[in-house]
Amino acid sequence: MDSAPGRFALFAYGFRPFFLGAGLSAALAVPAWLLIYAHGSMPLGTLPPHLWHAHEMLYGFVVAALAGFLLTAVPSWTGAKGFAGWPLAALTSVWLLGRLAFACANLVPLWALATVELAFLPGLAILLAPPLVRSQNRNTPLLFVLAALWMADAAFFTGLAWQSPGVASRGLLIAIDLMLLVLTVIGGRIVPSFTANALRRHGEAPEIRGLPWLERGVIALMAAVILVDLWRPDGAASGWLAALVAVAQAWRLSGWRSIRARGEPILWVLHLGYAWIPVGFALKALWLLADAGWSAHWVHALTMGAFGTMILAVTTRAALGHTGRPLTVGRSIAAAYVLLTLGVVTRVFAPALWPSHYLWTLLVSGSLWTAAFAVYLIVYTPILMLARADGKPG
Repeated sequence: MDSAPGRFALFAYGFRPFFLGAGLSAALAVPAWLLIYAHGSMPLGTLPPHLWHAHEMLYGFVVAALAGFLLTAVPSWTGAKGFAGWPLAALTSVWLLGRLAFACANLVPLWALATVELAFLPGLAILLAPPLVRSQNRNTPLLFVLAALWMADAAFFTGLAWQSPGVASRGLLIAIDLMLLVLTVIGGRIVPSFTANALRRHGEAPEIRGLPWLERGVIALMAAVILVDLWRPDGAASGWLAALVAVAQAWRLSGWRSIRARGEPILWVLHLGYAWIPVGFALKALWLLADAGWSAHWVHALTMGAFGTMILAVTTRAALGHTGRPLTVGRSIAAAYVLLTLGVVTRVFAPALWPSHYLWTLLVSGSLWTAAFAVYLIVYTPILMLARADGKPG
C-alpha cells in the first residue's frame, strides 16, 4: 500500500528514528557539555565530567547513527523485509531512555542507569541477527562488533562502579577504536562507490584505484589498534602503529579521486570525513612519539572530525535516497558541512594557538558543531518524520 505524502512515518523504516535521534543528540549533548564544563558540574559524581561527554557522544550520537545505518542496510544486504512498526518504536524507546537516564545521571542509581543503557545494543542485535545469519551474509561479523561495543560500554560502567576513571576511559577508547574499524570498512565501500557513480553520471571514467592487499592491510591495522589500546594505549608501540595507520589510510584515500568530488557537496563531504582518519592518526603519532603539544587533541580529529562529518554526510545522503528524493543537497546543508568542518578545525588546532583562551575555543567549536546539526534538524526532521515524497512505503 502506498504512503500518503504528509503522513506520519517516523517508524516506517529503520533509518528514520535513529537519524533523527542522532541529530537531536548531537545538537543537545554538546551545549549540555559546555554548560557542565563552564559551571564545573559533576554529572557522574566524583568522576571527571568529560567521561559523561565522551559516553554520550559515542553511545548517544554515534551509536544512534550506526543503528539507523544498519537497520536500513541489512534489509538491502539480505533481501529481508525492512524493520518498521512496533519493534522499531520499542528499540528507539530503549535508546531514548538511555539518553534521558544519562541526562539526570546523578539522580539515577547506577544499577538502573546501567540496566537501561546496556539494553540497547542487545536489542539492536536481536533485530539484525536473523536476516544476517539466515542469509549467511558477509556482513554478519558486524554482530561481533556490536557485542564488542556492548562490552566496552560494560567496561565503562565497571569503571563507574569502581570509581576508576582509568577503567571507564579505557572502555570509551576501545569503543572509539571499534567505530573507527566500522568506519574503515563501510567507508571503504561507500566513498569510492558513490564517487565512481558520480563520475559516470558526468561521463567520466571512474578510475578508482584500490589495491587488494592495501584494503586488507588497512582493516588489519585498525584491528591492531584495538589490541594495542587494550594493552598500552599511551606507549611507543601505539605511536608507531598510529603513524603506520595514517600512511595506509592516506594511501587508500589517494586512490578515490577526491579532487573530482569537489563540485558536489554531498560527495566531497564523504571524502572530507574519511580524510580525518589519517589526519587524526598522524596527530596521535606526533603526540605519542614527539610529544608535540599542538597535536594533543587528536582524539577530536577522529571523533568530532571523522565520526561527526561522516555521520552528517551519510545521514543527509541516505535520508534523501530512501525517501524518494534526488541525491542533491541545498545551500543550507552545504553550509552545515562547512560549519561542522570549521568547528572540528577549531577544536583540534585552536587550543594550541590560543592556550589562554581554552574555554573560548570550546565555545566557538561547540557552537559551530551545534549550528551544523541544528541546520540538519531543520531541513531533515520533516523528511524523516513524514512519508516518502514518491508515495512509496518505507
